[in-house]
Amino acid sequence: MQDLRTAVVGVGYLGRFHAQKYAQVPGSRLVAVVDANEEARNRVAAETGARPLASYQDLLGEVDAVSVVTPTASHGEIALEFLRAGAHVLVEKPVTETVEQARALIDAARVAGRVLQVGHLERFNPAVLAADAWLATPRFIECHRLAPYRERGTDVNVVLDLMIHDIDIVQSIVGSPIAALEAVGAPVFSDEIDIANARIRFENGCVANTTASRVSLKTERKLRLFQDDAYLSIDLQQRILTVIRKRAGGPAEGQLPVSIEEQSFEQGDALRAEIESFLDCARHGKTPVVTGEDGLRALETAIRITREVSASARRALA
Repeated sequence: MQDLRTAVVGVGYLGRFHAQKYAQVPGSRLVAVVDANEEARNRVAAETGARPLASYQDLLGEVDAVSVVTPTASHGEIALEFLRAGAHVLVEKPVTETVEQARALIDAARVAGRVLQVGHLERFNPAVLAADAWLATPRFIECHRLAPYRERGTDVNVVLDLMIHDIDIVQSIVGSPIAALEAVGAPVFSDEIDIANARIRFENGCVANTTASRVSLKTERKLRLFQDDAYLSIDLQQRILTVIRKRAGGPAEGQLPVSIEEQSFEQGDALRAEIESFLDCARHGKTPVVTGEDGLRALETAIRITREVSASARRALA
C-alpha cells in the first residue's frame, strides 16, 4: 500500500518528537516540517530528512495527514485549513482555544470525510488500556497530576495544560453528563492558573476529584478509582496498574481480606502508538481513539473549571 504523505506543523519541543515518529513508522513518508523558527525547522529537517518550511500554507493539498503541534491559539485556524484541503489531522491537546473552533473542526472533518484526532496521549498509556478490563461503575475517582515549573506550556493555564489529560480520561470512563462542578486554583509563578483542584459530580452519581499543579517539587501522574467490587490504582508515570478486590468466599486464616494484583508495563512509546493509530484510521477510515467530539468535551469541561476557579477567587475577595 502506498505510503501516506505526512507533515508536522510546529516542531518545538513536542513537535520534534512527532516528526521523529512520522519518519520512523511504516506507511508514513514525512515530506515536510513547518515552523516559523528557522533554527528549529532546519534542525528537525536534518534529523528526519524532511523538507523545512516556514509556512504551512505551502503544504495545503500536498499531504495526506498532518500533526498540528503549534501553540493552542493557532490550532483552530491551521487544522481547519488542512481539513478543508483534504488532509487527515492529528491536533495536539487542547483541541482548540474555543469551543466554537472545536465545533468548526468537527464539522469540517465530517464534510471532508477526514479523520480528526486529538492528542490526548494518556489514552495510549498501557496501564490505562489494561484498566479497562476491570472497570465497572466507578463511584469515586481521584487524580493527581503534578509537575515542576517550566516556561514551556505556560501559554495556557494548568487546567488546559495538564488537568485536561485527566478530564478526558475521567469523562471517557464515567460516560455520564456533569451534574455539578466546583473548582479552586491560583497563579503562582505565571500570570495563568498554576495549581487547581476540581470536584466534579456526574449525573450517575460518580464523583471525581482532580488536582493539577505545575509548581510541584516532584512529578506525579496517578489515578485512583473506587467501585463496588474493586479499588484500582493507576500510576500513569511508572505504568503500573494495581487492582485490589475483596476475596471471594472470605479470607483464610492469616490472609488479608483482599486480593492484590499488580501489573507493570514496559515504558513503550505512547506517542508512536498514537501516531500509528492515527495513520491506520486515516488509511482505513476508522474512528480514532480520541475523536474531535472527545476533544471538544474535554475542552468544554476545562473551560468550565477555569471559569469556576476565577469565580471562586472573586467570591473569596468579596
